[in-house]
Amino acid sequence: MGEAVDVAARIRVIDCAGPGSLPIDELLASGQPAVLRGLAGEWGLVQAASRSMHDAMDYLRGYYNGQPVTYSWGGPEVAGRPFYNAGFTDLNCEVRRSDLGQVLDEIAAHADDPRPPTYYVASLLIDSRLPGMRDDNDLGLAAHGIQAAPSIWIGNRVTASCHYDALNNIACCAVGRRRFTLFPPGQISNLYPGPLEPTPGGQAVSVVDFAAPDFERYPRFRDALAAGQSAVLEPGDAIFIPSLWWHHVQGLEPFNVLVNYWWSSAAAYVPTPMHALYHALWTLRDRPEREKQAWRDIFDYYVFGPADRAGEHLPEAARQVLGPVDENLARQLRAMLIGKLNR
Repeated sequence: MGEAVDVAARIRVIDCAGPGSLPIDELLASGQPAVLRGLAGEWGLVQAASRSMHDAMDYLRGYYNGQPVTYSWGGPEVAGRPFYNAGFTDLNCEVRRSDLGQVLDEIAAHADDPRPPTYYVASLLIDSRLPGMRDDNDLGLAAHGIQAAPSIWIGNRVTASCHYDALNNIACCAVGRRRFTLFPPGQISNLYPGPLEPTPGGQAVSVVDFAAPDFERYPRFRDALAAGQSAVLEPGDAIFIPSLWWHHVQGLEPFNVLVNYWWSSAAAYVPTPMHALYHALWTLRDRPEREKQAWRDIFDYYVFGPADRAGEHLPEAARQVLGPVDENLARQLRAMLIGKLNR
């Protein structure tokens, strides 16, 4: 696997003395990424990994409930990068289902291979397959009013190509080291996103190979690098990635485990804006430029400007959707949209 590309800055670092020192309010207020040094250093899994890779694997086996797990597998030619075929019409990895213990055994068997097959158990809910593990491996986000079920990511030297998530994210490096390279949301055009579907991990990814970028084909990528930030996380470190920030993640050891927490800053009854993006691609993108500009003005007025602007001159009882959306109004909007789309 190639070396990481150079970016202009390092991600800021905040020293943490365990989950009790997590500065969640400051992180959310800043809207900026941060490395949370030592946040998960006392976790049982981190302590097991400090002894050996095999101790870490045995620690996971001790909580595994035997139910099958889904994972990505690719031959040595994949080089640890779940991605696309040459035509961007399909993925270069197979989706397999197996016993977690068997996956761990195969990772261990290839730990010394210079070009091992790729194994990647991605976004597995801990409570569904490793019940009880949270007792000694958790950030306690509920104490901050955040409901976020942790997911675990298990693999060898896997690279998660640069992508964004719609949710806030705290990712804890539990086993092995990981390199994170981050870009602010405004760099989207300089990162050359691939297809919206299919995707290697649920979100569009940059098609630039960070290990060997083709600047002739993707010249704006140089501008992205100038705006990027990077850091290498050691076991026990964590990173806060604000919603919609692009992140490229490289596992640097023969065995790597990460635990992450996603949560939305919006109420649970507010759906993902990705639905609106697909609808806008369908209804707006291919209209004449004059119409698109007019619709941009309309969206700026109703959506992207101050939340109370469009309804402030109306009596409160007349505002309806122009006022605050609560759970009851959200249900009405959902039913109305489904009805209109089904006509």
